[in-house]
Amino acid sequence: MEAKASVGIIGGSGLYSMPGFEAQQEVRLTTPFGEPSDPYVVGTLEGVEVAFLARHGKGHRLLPSELNFRANIYGMKMLGVERIISLSAVGSLKEEHAPLDFVVPDQFFDRTKGRISTFFGEGLVAHVSFADPVCSEMAAVVVDSGKQLGITTKNGGTYLCMEGPAFSTRAESNIYRSWGMDVIGMTNLQEAKLAREAEICYVTIAMVTDYDCWHEGHDAVTVDQIIGTLTQNAANACRLVREVVRVLPPRACKCGSALRHAIITDRAAIPANVVKKLELIVGKYTGH
Repeated sequence: MEAKASVGIIGGSGLYSMPGFEAQQEVRLTTPFGEPSDPYVVGTLEGVEVAFLARHGKGHRLLPSELNFRANIYGMKMLGVERIISLSAVGSLKEEHAPLDFVVPDQFFDRTKGRISTFFGEGLVAHVSFADPVCSEMAAVVVDSGKQLGITTKNGGTYLCMEGPAFSTRAESNIYRSWGMDVIGMTNLQEAKLAREAEICYVTIAMVTDYDCWHEGHDAVTVDQIIGTLTQNAANACRLVREVVRVLPPRACKCGSALRHAIITDRAAIPANVVKKLELIVGKYTGH
């Protein structure tokens, strides 16, 4: 496999491609965890080697619960990606986060039900630190770039990850608000956990499409309005990602060594087939 990239971009609802790519090619990968959502589109953006993945596949074919998160992130690792910018359409749980605003959460809260969110198991145990689930260096670049472009981009907040595909009941929405949650989505928690295990920097750009059902004006929102917001969000997201990719400094965070003290299993006790399966992730710690 010749295609390589240093930055990965995962596009969510309303964002299925990334304009401005040069010398782009589709790369179809098979991982030890199965097939990713779609072929990766690999090329250069602002002179940087980038890989783009449509999270739900072209044509938006995959439910959040159907996503093969492990394959999606492992595929990025196979391409050499060290940083992931994840774009996600979200509902707002606070009046202050209005449609068209971007939020860069620094915390996640899990309300999913039994999704696989680790590469480990089968004889290999590791516990990564996840107290701060987002790369703070990347988040700072995203927020600063948003300000430079005149896009409302807010630093910090909590992304509540729900199972879906139905949206919340009004009771659930109000409970989440009482907990202090900022935005609600269906995909990014598992990506963040797996990226940390894979020692890949990860940041979410949460694109607010509408207020969740708690809001008294929610019933007045039409599908056409939401689609219009998605379209405008996607255009702003493309501008923002191009700027972030252009100005990203050399990697100097601790994300690239997240597994250094995380592997608990005695190296001699790790099954050979598991070491081989996860060589890209754990090889430097197991001597392979």
